[in-house]
Amino acid sequence: MKIETYQVREGKKLSLKDHTTDGTKGVSKEEVKVRKAQLKLQMVKLQERLYAEEQQSLLVVLQTRDAGGKDGTIKHVFTGLNPQGVNVTAFKEPTSLELSHDFLWRVHAHTPAAGMIGVFNRSYYEDVLVTRVHGEVDKQEIQRRYDEIRAFEVSLQNRGTRILKFHLNISKDEQKRRFQDRLDKPRKEWKFSENDLSERALWDDYTKAYEDTLSATSTPTAPWYIIPADHKWFRNDLITQILLETLNDMNPQFPEIDFDPTKIVIE
Repeated sequence: MKIETYQVREGKKLSLKDHTTDGTKGVSKEEVKVRKAQLKLQMVKLQERLYAEEQQSLLVVLQTRDAGGKDGTIKHVFTGLNPQGVNVTAFKEPTSLELSHDFLWRVHAHTPAAGMIGVFNRSYYEDVLVTRVHGEVDKQEIQRRYDEIRAFEVSLQNRGTRILKFHLNISKDEQKRRFQDRLDKPRKEWKFSENDLSERALWDDYTKAYEDTLSATSTPTAPWYIIPADHKWFRNDLITQILLETLNDMNPQFPEIDFDPTKIVIE
């Protein structure tokens, strides 16, 4: 599987119609099940080295439409890792205090420290997606925010943070199915909100907002990946592979010790 085929090229005009939501690239669910444990073991080993090295960090940004699979991705991809080394932050509607500052103010405190993996369940990108679709900011402000986001991500990279951004690309039909599933199952009813329907009515507006945002903010060092997300098992497997490739490239190492363990006597 060529992971780079899912990456948004810097400055390339993007149309989500050109990106499948249900493709599996000839990979079977059974094949994924077989390799799942091995991939997880690799992730665990790399995370241990990252945590011990305490020199680099990894920020994972998850953006999608309602019912797009952010929670499921976090649950299935990051379960099994050392919880001391993973921080998950869910960005809800900003508070009055947060709104009184610039849009990136509430984000910086949640970026991963050295040795950590940070996961953003929604992110600062809400401020160029939701705000745009609902007419809360004009086009000129959106462009300014794109510039600020790119500069913000460069500042994180300069401090040793690698950034991966995933757009979980689901179809309108799959979103409908997932909404209905929430309504049909009592244990899932809590996930549904009537606001989901009003946001669904703006599907085309969100499509355009995502296309512009991903095109404007995907860079070689902070890339966006468009993940086919109608099939949860394929989504999880693909994201895991991208994470592994990135962690291997980061190549964290256990720190050198400043003593000779053979001379240590424990009485």
